[in-house]
This record gives sequence, structure tokens and C-alpha cells, in this order.
Amino acid sequence: MTDHPNQVPAEFVPPSVWRNPWHFIAFGFGSGTLPKAPGTWGSLVALPFIPLWQMLPDWGYWLLLGVTMLFGFWLCGKVANDLRVHDHEGIVWDEMVGMWITLWLVPEGWQWLLAGFLMFRFFDILKPWPIRWIDKHVHGGVGIMLDDVLAGVFAWLGMQVLVWAVA
Repeated sequence: MTDHPNQVPAEFVPPSVWRNPWHFIAFGFGSGTLPKAPGTWGSLVALPFIPLWQMLPDWGYWLLLGVTMLFGFWLCGKVANDLRVHDHEGIVWDEMVGMWITLWLVPEGWQWLLAGFLMFRFFDILKPWPIRWIDKHVHGGVGIMLDDVLAGVFAWLGMQVLVWAVA
């Protein structure tokens, strides 16, 4: 059941994902259309980008994070408005950016990607304070993005501790 008579149910995969490039990007290049755990799939889709981002200088990766986050505020808000759903579970651009934040300044290698993936999913699913509060009280594109950005920051801090402990 939806709150608004013209609102699309969150579990519905809109056909526009395959026709509208903004919807396709917001839905993680289609990964958000998968029936189970779209946030997990979106997080996985983010991983192949990491080796590319790691080729950038540290400041370049940081700049990329800022650009993808600001773009996400607009993108997620636009697509949510288009679909008339506050935060469609298939919108996974926010998970992708959260993963990219998690793995900034982390060494290369599949073990680090796996650790970062698990750490980000942990914080994204558990939503410790203030992530849960933001998820419930901040709306629009900023609200869709901000809880995952913060989960990415928490996971990034955890990864930095892990890098320090292992090095």
C-alpha cells in the first residue's frame, strides 16, 4: 500500500529504468532491478570501478567522491520524484557512492575489496546512530544519499583501522 494515490509501490520495477538514462544510472545500471537485496547488488556493481578510481591520485579520488555525491543528491531526488516514491529500494546509486567512500585510501587487492564490501554492508544494514535517524528524517535526494554516505564514512573509518592494524 502506498501513501499517495499516484505513488508507485517500491517493489515495482519501473520500465523507465530501461528507457531513461537517469533512471538506469540511479538503479545501478540495472542492478537495482534484481528482486532480492538490491542494495547489496548495487554495492557489488560499485566494486569494478574501484581499481579505476585507485589509479587516480588521492586528491583525484577524493574529488571524484565529492562529484559523485553531489550528482547523487540530484539524481536520486530526480528519480524518486519521477517515480513518486520517497526512496525506491531499486535506487542504488547511494550504495555505490557509499562503497566508493569506504574504499578510498585502501590498498589494492581483492581482499580489501571484500573487506570493504562487508564493512559497508554491515553499516548500511545495521544503520547505527545517526545513520538510522538520517534515514528516517532527512528526505529528498539528500536524504536518500546521506545515510549511505555516512555508512560509507563509518565503513571507511573501520577500513582505515584495519589497514593500520595489518600494515
